[in-house]
Amino acid sequence: MNNKYLSLFIILTITFLASAIGGYTTSVFKEPWYSKLILAPFNPPAWVFGPVWTILYILMSAAIWKIWHNTRDKKIIKIYFIHLFFNGTWSVVFFGFHQVGLALINLIIILGFIVFLLKEYFKKDKISYYLMIPYFLWSSYALILNSYIFIYN
Repeated sequence: MNNKYLSLFIILTITFLASAIGGYTTSVFKEPWYSKLILAPFNPPAWVFGPVWTILYILMSAAIWKIWHNTRDKKIIKIYFIHLFFNGTWSVVFFGFHQVGLALINLIIILGFIVFLLKEYFKKDKISYYLMIPYFLWSSYALILNSYIFIYN
């Protein structure tokens, strides 16, 4: 991944692969199960999730790409890709298997990875750090939504 643009393409492709797995699982297994759940009164409408996640995946990709391009830190990029595994499997666990509690644990793991990445990015590249903040905030919000569903269903 020494070529600047090729590495960006690879990172974007792998990141959006996680998105595609989640999106496919959600579209196939969401209903009628999801519409029967008690959702938080502050749950956003369904149409919000696609655009928000698209933006977040672009920001995440840009952040890790900058880190990779500037430092060639193999440890951080490996952790980023491991984190993507958990990110991609959340929808499988939640929508595919209907395991709200296990999805909550998965989300806690994701947030742990995000916090780790934020700490590393802060030391190495402030722009990467700032690019990850929306992802951290949205994932924290997702934790609240997932917790609400776990408690009330």
